[in-house]
Amino acid sequence: MIITKEQVLQALSNVEEPDLKKDLVTLNMIQDVYIEGNRVSFSVILTTPACPLKAMIENACRNAILYFISKEADVHINMNSSVTTQKNTGVPRVKNIIAVASGKGGVGKSTVAVNLALALAKTGAKVGLIDADIYGPSIPIMFGLEGERPKARDVEGKTWIRPIEKYGVKLLSVGFFTDPDKPIPWRGPMVSTALKQLFNDADWGEIDYMVVDLPPGTGDIHLTLTQTFPVTGAIIVTTPQNVALSDAKKAIAMFKMSAINVPLLGVVENMSYFSPDEQPESKYYVFGQGGGQKLASQFDVPFLGEIPIIKSISDSGDAGAPIVLQDESPMAAAFIAMAKSVAQQVAICNAKALETRKLAGVL
Repeated sequence: MIITKEQVLQALSNVEEPDLKKDLVTLNMIQDVYIEGNRVSFSVILTTPACPLKAMIENACRNAILYFISKEADVHINMNSSVTTQKNTGVPRVKNIIAVASGKGGVGKSTVAVNLALALAKTGAKVGLIDADIYGPSIPIMFGLEGERPKARDVEGKTWIRPIEKYGVKLLSVGFFTDPDKPIPWRGPMVSTALKQLFNDADWGEIDYMVVDLPPGTGDIHLTLTQTFPVTGAIIVTTPQNVALSDAKKAIAMFKMSAINVPLLGVVENMSYFSPDEQPESKYYVFGQGGGQKLASQFDVPFLGEIPIIKSISDSGDAGAPIVLQDESPMAAAFIAMAKSVAQQVAICNAKALETRKLAGVL
């Protein structure tokens, strides 16, 4: 039996991308089809290296060739990825901006932002992290970079800041430019200018996901970010308590305002439960149970997962080596699973935006 490229594409047109609800051929996710006798090889270009459905899609492609063409086919699949984007982010070569926000302080927003950025980087994505908590920057501590200062270089009369790179993530924080022992008494316009400089005056290079750790609340920094740079989506971090959930609702409402209109990628519930070392299978919901899930359901947004209260999470951040770096830790696996869900939602969000623009005749 002679196998043709047309047969291969026809067979693979029966494989649907589960999130985007279209077949792989229509989505132009099949490339480099090569046939030599009974050997069939091709590449599948996923929307993110953090795709949680990678194994399922690969298996479906192999089965499609064996079922629709020949059981004797020798199938070789190269699983690659190219992170999608929906629009110009306003920062050269930055594909997606992900805002990590919370309605109130003390819910572990920075812990989630840092471990999210590192988890995305571990999957193979190019990641940047901006510490936009101007009044209380914590990224230098969590990366063990206190006292470090970014270098700069001049190009054609313009000075560019070079983000510090550690653990595979490029990062900038106002904390790199200030005395950590002194407060920063800045007014609104100064804060907005500082945030813009972290984006516009830095040589970020190629970035698939720019994670932005926002301060608590719904203030000047949030407005500056969302009105200056097209944000791909926002993540809301909360704890199970009613007071945290109440403030998280305000944060969600802000992103949904018509003047801002930033898609919600999902809700993360931090400090969800406590598990004693001697009883790791036991879960004690000391602050209540299911609050984050209910919040996500109320606003019809994805629930991205529960992060428990475990001392090693805070200890690792304080030590400058966040928990997700510990490959053997169950918490590392939890953060990587969350990161894959976030990447999945970014891809879905980008696909919906592009489809909307096509229908509107913009593309």
